[in-house]
Amino acid sequence: MATEERDDRRAVFRDYVDAVGLHGMAGAEAAGLHASEWYALSRITLAGGLTSGELASATGLTTGATTRLIDRLERAGHVRRTADPADRRKVVVEAVPDALAQVEAVVAPARRRIAEVLAGYTPEQQVVLFDYFTRAAPAFRAATEEIRAVRQQRKDS
Repeated sequence: MATEERDDRRAVFRDYVDAVGLHGMAGAEAAGLHASEWYALSRITLAGGLTSGELASATGLTTGATTRLIDRLERAGHVRRTADPADRRKVVVEAVPDALAQVEAVVAPARRRIAEVLAGYTPEQQVVLFDYFTRAAPAFRAATEEIRAVRQQRKDS
């Protein structure tokens, strides 16, 4: 692959990632949330509920910061704490359905636009795209952990 073509691909990918990040920030702002709260609410929703420790792991926040984040989401009416049915000593944080509907309304325009983009691909191409999404999400999370580890090493030095 020629250097120019590789540079073009990098620019296209970077533009895509930046657009996704910008959309996340705009979504959070429109919902009246900070980016970390928006991300936490998304992780809670996707999982159907998380313990505080699981949420701390998912967000990279300390346990204290995670508790404060949950408190803010709870005060805003987005989540509630419930007893874990398998272990009543644990608390599970779950999304409140009404709040979830409000967040869904915020992201509806992006979902509609992306659905239009995806509709332009054949079913076979869509399989490849969703394979990419499936593989890329954990890769981005792992890269995020690497960035945080390097940052922590610098702080500790």
